[in-house]
Amino acid sequence: MNDLPGRRVRRLLSATDRFAFHHVAARSWPAAEPVLPRLSRSADHGLLWCGIAAGMWAFGGARGRRAAVRGITSLALASVTVNTLGKRAVRRDRPLLDAVPVIRHLARQPVTSSFPSGHAASATAFATGVALESRPLGAAVAPVAWSVAFSRVYTGVHYPGDVLVGAALGAGAAYAVRGLVPSRAQLPPPARPRTDAPALPDGEGLVVVVNPSSGAQPQLVDPVRQLKSALPRAEVVRYEDEAGPLVKVIEEAARDAARRGGVLGVCGGDGTVNAAVAPALRYGVPLMVLPGGTFNHFAVDLGVDSVADACAAVADGSAVRADVGRIRPQAGAGPEDGTYPDPVYFLNTFSLGAYPDLVRIREHWSPRIGGPPATLLGVARIVRTGRPLRAMVNGRRRSLWLLFAGNGAYRSAGIAPVRRHDLADGLLDVRVAHGGHFARSRLLVAALAGQLARTRVYASARPRSLAVSGLPAGTPMAYDGEVAPAPTALLLDKLPEALTVYRPTPG
Repeated sequence: MNDLPGRRVRRLLSATDRFAFHHVAARSWPAAEPVLPRLSRSADHGLLWCGIAAGMWAFGGARGRRAAVRGITSLALASVTVNTLGKRAVRRDRPLLDAVPVIRHLARQPVTSSFPSGHAASATAFATGVALESRPLGAAVAPVAWSVAFSRVYTGVHYPGDVLVGAALGAGAAYAVRGLVPSRAQLPPPARPRTDAPALPDGEGLVVVVNPSSGAQPQLVDPVRQLKSALPRAEVVRYEDEAGPLVKVIEEAARDAARRGGVLGVCGGDGTVNAAVAPALRYGVPLMVLPGGTFNHFAVDLGVDSVADACAAVADGSAVRADVGRIRPQAGAGPEDGTYPDPVYFLNTFSLGAYPDLVRIREHWSPRIGGPPATLLGVARIVRTGRPLRAMVNGRRRSLWLLFAGNGAYRSAGIAPVRRHDLADGLLDVRVAHGGHFARSRLLVAALAGQLARTRVYASARPRSLAVSGLPAGTPMAYDGEVAPAPTALLLDKLPEALTVYRPTPG
């Protein structure tokens, strides 16, 4: 007796659900007949969403890559939730197809529980995840997601209630992912000291060096055209190999900018930005960074996702100070072919051990197979053939798979550094993966289990300097994606707040 109201509610909901299903089945939808069944099939196993994510990764810049990762992660969580919990918790038969026109039927009818709709959950999770990272991209994906969800009723494989509950679970999965990994909009404004810098509304006094060879990702819009449209009086120098070393071209541009009392700009990847550090420091000019590479780590951490962001910052005179990492050879140490006459600078990361080998493999293969596959190939080769490096770290003999030093503290996903919120904290983010018996396996297991802090093969610290010595001659080092021979002894430290860099005002 006590359950009588509940049963009446369930019967009412079921009757409403079936009425809505038959209303959709009975109505004529001529424009949908050649589209929706195919769209529904294309979303099987998430293939449609993986294809869209691949397009955003390739053509969407830094914001598109973040949106693609968030969308796919949200989809994966929604799929696991629906298929392992939802469909097993509630068993519901699929609708009878008698009322649905044969032209709408799918070639293969699903046999799992009708409740909830996995396709609707995946579509909504992907679209919501994308929107939480980028509203414009989310708005572009939303009609496709809605069409896929509706197609499940249109083709007769789900009741409307199955789709609505699946969509709710998908949206919940996207927000759960955001709770674990905050989106860019949720992050607090970076704690970097703002500073005075010239405001150049039309670009007068700005000299920009563009490196067209940077990056393996194609760009939808020509950055030079964008730059000249926003800052028409800026001088653009397009770098060509015949002009000599890139650093010499940037040096001349920095000298010219300083003579005008203006600004040095560079468009390229992290290696191109790195080449501008020494000239910017030498001539005391502010730096404008335009993302034009594959990963653009410094630009992303700075908050400059696009050419438009950089141009707006220069026009407004919005700038911050950033630390510069420094590699200083010690006591006559140098590579095999000589010594370093000057310190080497880095804005992102420095590393010894496995990572320089990874960079070399990636740079060799990325022009042929693309950046992400080349990275995976490099990881596989290093895991199979790599050997630990022996060196003295702060006076203690170590066996190292990897020594990593970040210019500032990084947030992490397992062992991997992800992003910085403060480019002027005065600290090095040092991480060491030690060698030893089964070190690679132990490190991998600890990372997957979230127990890196408890394993002896991994250590981390945030000092202001680090001394490394006893390196074999010719040992490669990587800094900001570039690889070069390391000095046999070196000191890592920082130049606090040494570089003035433009970034848009957080809004």
